[in-house]
Amino acid sequence: MPSENTIEITEENFEKEVLKSKKPVLVDFWAEWCMPCRMIAPAVDELADEYRRKIRVGMVNTDENRGISVQVGISAIPTIILFKDGQMVRKFVGLQQKEDLKAALEEILQE
Repeated sequence: MPSENTIEITEENFEKEVLKSKKPVLVDFWAEWCMPCRMIAPAVDELADEYRRKIRVGMVNTDENRGISVQVGISAIPTIILFKDGQMVRKFVGLQQKEDLKAALEEILQE
């Protein structure tokens, strides 16, 4: 479900787009069949728009990119992981409130 504000993260570009990014990266792990994933997608897209100059937002389809899911320990979706300097700094599992994600982004940007 990548949109105009997000990038599609695949096994081919994960290292470049996430691990080597100079900006913090919010990565949404989702699947087409996942209803909670569809429910959180508008909030993720809004955050991508609001923070477009400060962070990157990527989407990983877990059905198509199982290697990334295994690499970062995805056990349920939706899962949202915040990366900074190539490291996982926050992990949210399940449906989240936009305000909670925004608070975590603000915290990371202050570091």
